[in-house]
Amino acid sequence: MSLVFAAGRLLSGASRVAWRKTSLCGDPRRTSARQICSRLVTGALWSENKVTVNFINRDGERITVQGSPGESLLDVVVNQDLDFDGFGACEGTLACSTCHLVFEEEVYHNLGPVTDEELDMLDLSYGLTDTSRLGCQICLSKSLDGMTVRVPESVMDIRQSGGSV
Repeated sequence: MSLVFAAGRLLSGASRVAWRKTSLCGDPRRTSARQICSRLVTGALWSENKVTVNFINRDGERITVQGSPGESLLDVVVNQDLDFDGFGACEGTLACSTCHLVFEEEVYHNLGPVTDEELDMLDLSYGLTDTSRLGCQICLSKSLDGMTVRVPESVMDIRQSGGSV
């Protein structure tokens, strides 16, 4: 089976659900078949190379985990079963700010552009900083290997009474 054919199958019918669950690192509706084929060919989604991420949780504890290139930081938190209360409430659909993370300045400048939709959600975040981003919008790459990110002390989650955790 060719990779182009495989990508086409992923985009059709029931396979679309499985592809949606795979990290596209961003809005899957904005990912073209060409981009998907490119990712399949380069192996970005299934690479055996791992990227180390250091999270500083709300208690100041350092948690070091690994993720695959192409995964979002939200995917890493979910896949590694990290216990960050309320984190990723909208499951990466850019409908909340619960995956708000604070980056070191030098890492922040290497993350790529921020969309208007992400900025709108960041405006709802508690503890917003100049180096804040949403974890669902940050894709891992080898250039980010070893980065440290901080989980803010509070999170806005309307599912909780009072709005914060």
